[in-house]
Amino acid sequence: MTWDQDELFAIRGKVIAITGAAGIIYSTLAKGLGARGAKVALLDLFGDKAQEIAEQIRVEGGDAIGITCNVLEADSVQAALDTIVKTYGRVDVLINGAGGNRPGATVPRDGVFTDLPLEEIEKVFALNYKGTLLPTQVFCKHFAAQGKGAIVNTSSMSAILPLTNVVGYSNAKAAVTNLTRWLAVQVKVDFPEADIRVNEIAPGFLDTTQNHRLLYEEDDKTLTPRGRSIIGKTPLGRFGDPSELLGPIVVLISDAGSFLHGVTLPVDGGFSIYSGVGPLDEKRR
Repeated sequence: MTWDQDELFAIRGKVIAITGAAGIIYSTLAKGLGARGAKVALLDLFGDKAQEIAEQIRVEGGDAIGITCNVLEADSVQAALDTIVKTYGRVDVLINGAGGNRPGATVPRDGVFTDLPLEEIEKVFALNYKGTLLPTQVFCKHFAAQGKGAIVNTSSMSAILPLTNVVGYSNAKAAVTNLTRWLAVQVKVDFPEADIRVNEIAPGFLDTTQNHRLLYEEDDKTLTPRGRSIIGKTPLGRFGDPSELLGPIVVLISDAGSFLHGVTLPVDGGFSIYSGVGPLDEKRR
């Protein structure tokens, strides 16, 4: 075991595949990983966008490729894996970042959950759950053959504390968390000789372009009722930034996390451990 911090947290030269990499959160992480010397394969349904981000990484001196990939189709995922192996010779890490919600699977303000169309909930469940399971199945065969690999799934605060209105998303992310723990055991059952680790991160509320208007009023300073509610239940008293997921992921995929397995790592400013009632709440009034 090395105690050299540069080696302990080193990811230079690791080949990292990221699904959903054209989105705000995982494009930020792809850039961060690339800046640390990783070879990054950005997989996304929007291949042009993935290639554009990969080019940005290369311009900054990194090594990256963008690949069109539909995480709901096994052939598409296998083709992406084949492209990565052809380019870099191997894959060391799979980060399952593909996911998200749909308006049709969210209870509207003037509606009730009993009116939600099941097909919309199924689409959200497929993207988040199947979109994690299927790439894991494909890449695990590669990891088993080479004897080593690391997988990082993406859960959510909604899996830990179900958020009102987003029934499909909350259920799907809870399933991803259960899948992560199940996989952590099953990979050792099926591939006992391989060193395959499976973990996940559970991001808290991040201030991104996509949800900024849900958190702040038009003046970009005043919190919305939703924003105030989140801050009131977050001990650190602020929203997170996508870049703050980089450190936790580096820990999970580097030698620093060599004995972390089946872990759900909340990156949430303490949101998941505070009820919102007590001294902290009183002092913020």
